[in-house]
This record gives sequence, C-alpha cells and structure tokens, in this order.
Amino acid sequence: MLHPFVRFFLNHSARRIALALLLAIALPSPESLAATAASPTAAKAPTSQVFGKLPDGREVHVFSLVNAAGFRADIIEYGAIVTRLLAPDRTGALADVTLGFDNIDDYLTRSAAFGAIVGRVGNRISGGKFSIDGQTYPLVTNTGRGEFRSTIHGGKVGFDKVLWTGEPTLRDGQPAVRMRYTSADGEEGFPGKLEVQVLYSVTTDNSLRIDYTITTDKATPVNLTNHAYFNLKGEGEGDVLDHELELRASRYTPANAGLYPTGEILPVSETPFDFTKPHLIGERIAADHPQTKLANGYDHNFVLDSKGGSLALAAIVRESTTGRTLEVLTTEPGVQLYTANGMNDRRGGKAGKPYVRRAGFCLETQHFPDSVNQPSFPSTILRPGETFRSTTIYRFSAK
Repeated sequence: MLHPFVRFFLNHSARRIALALLLAIALPSPESLAATAASPTAAKAPTSQVFGKLPDGREVHVFSLVNAAGFRADIIEYGAIVTRLLAPDRTGALADVTLGFDNIDDYLTRSAAFGAIVGRVGNRISGGKFSIDGQTYPLVTNTGRGEFRSTIHGGKVGFDKVLWTGEPTLRDGQPAVRMRYTSADGEEGFPGKLEVQVLYSVTTDNSLRIDYTITTDKATPVNLTNHAYFNLKGEGEGDVLDHELELRASRYTPANAGLYPTGEILPVSETPFDFTKPHLIGERIAADHPQTKLANGYDHNFVLDSKGGSLALAAIVRESTTGRTLEVLTTEPGVQLYTANGMNDRRGGKAGKPYVRRAGFCLETQHFPDSVNQPSFPSTILRPGETFRSTTIYRFSAK
C-alpha cells in the first residue's frame, strides 16, 4: 500500500499535468502570437453583393476593398469601374474622392467612363485604323471631326462597357479583386483573342494598386488605363482648379485638331504644360496658348522622365483645404492629364451635387496616344508568347 503522502503527490502531479495540457491546447503558441503581432492588419478576401442588373438580366456585383484604417475602394464588374474611393483628410475624416454613380442605370446612360478600365486601346487612334505586319485594320471612329476623326477608348463598345468577372482574393494580405475579361478576336475591329486580368488591391498605406496582365494569340495593340476622375475636396465639391499639381514630365506630345498627337515631342518649359514645379491646375488653364485653346484646357499626354518599365513617381496632387495629397506611381511611360473641360451635369453623382465644369481631373497612366501609328513612340504592340504587365498606384495621404 502506498504511503498517503505519495498518493497525494501523484494525484496532485496528475492534476498539474492535465492543467498544463489544457492550457497548451487553449492558449496560442508564442510563435502564433508573434505572427499575429507582426500582421495586425491581416484581412479576409472581400465579399460581393449585387450592384444592379444589365438590361439582359445579367447581375453586376460590387466588391468593397477596405484596409484597417477605413480606406476603401468599391469596384463593380461592369467596366471594372471604381465607383467609390474613401480617403481620409488631415483630421482623419473620410470622403469619397472620385466621381461616379451609385446605380448601374446611370453608368449605362450617363457615364463619361468614370472610374472604368478603358481599352483595348485607351485614348485615341488617328483615322480609326492601323497596320501591323502589312495588314490594315479598320475601326469605328467615335470622336473628332472631318479629317481628324479617330477611335477613342477602344471603340463603340470598349472595355468600359462590358461585363467583367470579379474574383475576390488577397494581395500581400490585403483585400483585392481580380477582374477578368476575354476580348474576342475581331472585337471592335482589333485582331487577336485577348485574355485580360486587372487586379485591384488596397494597401496598408492607403493606396489603390492596379496590376494589369494581358496575353494575346495574334499581334495587336494594347494600351489599357483607368479613367478615374478625382476631386480631393470630395465628389461633387466644385471644380479642381485650386488643386496643386506636380508632374515628373519635362516633355509632352502636342495635339492636332483631333486631340491626338502630331508626332512631335516638345519640352514643357515656358509653356502652361510645365508642371515640373507645383502649379495650381487652374493657374494657366486658360492661357493664350494654341494647345490649351485647342482642348479648352488640358487633355494632353505627358512624357514621363522615368521613361516607363519600372515603378516610379509620376505625379503629385495636393488640396489645401482638406490636406489630402494624391501620389501617382506607374510603370507606364506617359500620363494623360484631362480636366473634364466639357463637363456640366446638374444631376451630379452619388452625393446628388452637380458635376460642374472641371469637377474632376484624370491622370491616365498609359503609353502615348496613337502609338500604333507613330513609329517614334514606344510600341503598344503585344505579340503571341508575350505578356503585357503594367502597374499603377494611386497613393493617398493628408497633412
């Protein structure tokens, strides 16, 4: 028979062992605690809900990408459109800083490509035609007049007017959505079956990142961009003439009466196009200069000093009343500055406030307009076996 003291010791030890086992099961390990501390903003892939329906009954879903600070981007499958972008001001208050609508019907009938992916060739193709390897491809012309007609943003039904397929995912542990679209051979007159992926993601530093990946089975021009209209005061809060703009571009491509490039690349120095040092957008927009008069403002491609290929800072925009700053980084060689020169929509958008003339500005990262017809411009031709890759980041801060 065991001595009572021995029995007490064994029973007590068994209880200690059982308690230790229970704690080991219930409590996280030091390694898992460290991992949690190292990634406090770990997130789940976004969910989607129905934004609306197209006339043929197909549903359009919206995906909300939100980081831990509340920075948010809403993306819909129609046109792969950024419908909403909430960014903080200097007090931390969030406001929607991109123009757009809260229903599918307005995007179908009223949109000026607000927030959409435009392509397969964004911007203009002169004369609505181009040639590759000796074969000419005619396109529908949908802008310009007389001898200066051209094809803009992919034609009559460009990528901004088709239904993409959204797939929620993560990028670097942050919410993202991958938009997919297959453009058939011959769509809008363009050769080749194009497989397009656009990955939208938000980051921990309040950026909206856009990654493009494209392949083709025939040689074809490709020049995608996002057509967001920004107003750092907030959507519907007047015009953007008081925004301060800086562009890392010492040259630009002057346009002709059709607003596509003449083929020249000229210095911006001593012109209203010199934003190499900060200037208010409205400071020289009405200057007595042939190019600003031609476009009734800015609707021009700037040649970035970075020359494209690697991610580099292209533009900085500051708004003094809110303290918001937008930085644009891109791997593209150019950026189109457009100041909504003809905008005048009294119904307005999501906030119900009128969209006055120049209610937003676009910074469309891209290859140069009409590159397919301009041998001296960087090529936009994608061939079988190649993969087109491009990245643009819109990064927001406030002070």
